Amino acid sequence: MSQLRRRNTPVCLDLRSRGIFDAGTLSRQNLKILRDIILQDSKDFSKVWTKSSKSTISYESGRIYFENYQCCYSSLPSEPHLLYELRKRPKAEKIEDALLCQCPLDKRLPTPSDEKPSLLALTANNWLYRFSAETGQELQRVYLSPHHKFRYLGWDVSQETFYVKSIQNKMTSTVRQAGFNQNTLMYLAVFNIFPLKLVGILEINKSVFGSTVIDVVLSQGVLAVSHSSKTVRLYSFEDILNKYMTKTLVLGEQCHSEGVTAVGEAPFGIPVNIHINECPPVLFEVSCFDNGVQIGGHPWHYIFTPPHKKHQGSFHICSVKDNTLAKNGIQDMKCCSLESDWIYFHPDDSGRIIHTFRMVEYEDELDLLAVVEVTHREDEGHAHIRLHDNHTGALLKSVPLVESWDVTYSHELFFDRDTIVHIEQTKNNNFCCHVYKINCGKTDE
Repeated sequence: MSQLRRRNTPVCLDLRSRGIFDAGTLSRQNLKILRDIILQDSKDFSKVWTKSSKSTISYESGRIYFENYQCCYSSLPSEPHLLYELRKRPKAEKIEDALLCQCPLDKRLPTPSDEKPSLLALTANNWLYRFSAETGQELQRVYLSPHHKFRYLGWDVSQETFYVKSIQNKMTSTVRQAGFNQNTLMYLAVFNIFPLKLVGILEINKSVFGSTVIDVVLSQGVLAVSHSSKTVRLYSFEDILNKYMTKTLVLGEQCHSEGVTAVGEAPFGIPVNIHINECPPVLFEVSCFDNGVQIGGHPWHYIFTPPHKKHQGSFHICSVKDNTLAKNGIQDMKCCSLESDWIYFHPDDSGRIIHTFRMVEYEDELDLLAVVEVTHREDEGHAHIRLHDNHTGALLKSVPLVESWDVTYSHELFFDRDTIVHIEQTKNNNFCCHVYKINCGKTDE
């Protein structure tokens, strides 16, 4: 007998009224009921909405973004509806990158606006904005720099710390005018969120990290430096802060020693306050193809492809502690496909590894894996979303998509509770978003 029959909604409400369930237990119970509903044979996913765009479409946490994050739709209702539309911006002020911030549940925050989701947006003219994710209202703005061109946003620690990365120094006349010297590769500005608080700005210099350095990312408190010699070196960002930060900067406060009237305001922005004058100790180093390395699992392991040509197409899984190869630690999917295979640590923190060349989406709240299977008939691709149990791998349901699936174009799939979102690139470099909802018994027109 299904979980839904064993404990139906009236029973749950009766137990809640008597205080038997706490909030966490009730939430888990509701998700179990939703999972059972979705997997019932009598329930199907139906397409409820489609919208096209000439620019990239993005999805995250029930929000669909169009026109470079200018236009936001909510996918939570039975049919998506417009949440807000930001003012039109000239090309010089267009949004270059964005991050969606979910408010923390474990601490009190200074203002009511901090306790609601917000959108961080980086514009082409070096302003960092924080907008309400529900209304689009501007909550905060920070001017980064008149000299360094910032282009990218990324999470260091998800929903806690993020960084803003500048363009790389290619030693063109434009870049030289933008404040780079010959050995500067790029700049990183690091912030905490809720509330938005500056950690600092640092320069990535080739005279410190080596002349072969080509890229840098910050992740989980680790500064990862990639080299053209196919080497990745990891450094402790906490140690860098403790040793090389020359002063603490506070947004909105004066910094007379740097000639800045107010930190984070035009025209001066934020001065560099982390000066690395020697190479920090290396925590971990690996030689790998395409500078790609992932770290995860229990205990810690890393996944990489060795740099030698004979290893291309295979993945090696080794212990971080002593570099020994794990059991079945060489994965090589010998197959012919238009898409290359990929591998990553399972996001459920079970220590497992996912490796198929098909597109896979993990729905953590329902504990289901959504796998895209594409078949071809009459010279046209058609996709089914196969829902598998996360622990056993058993196939529980198959959902056909109405639209065709052209494997020669890029696709993204999102499975979020009762919603499936398919974003595809179409001909002439256009994009289209399709939204499916679980059919609760209404007859389709």
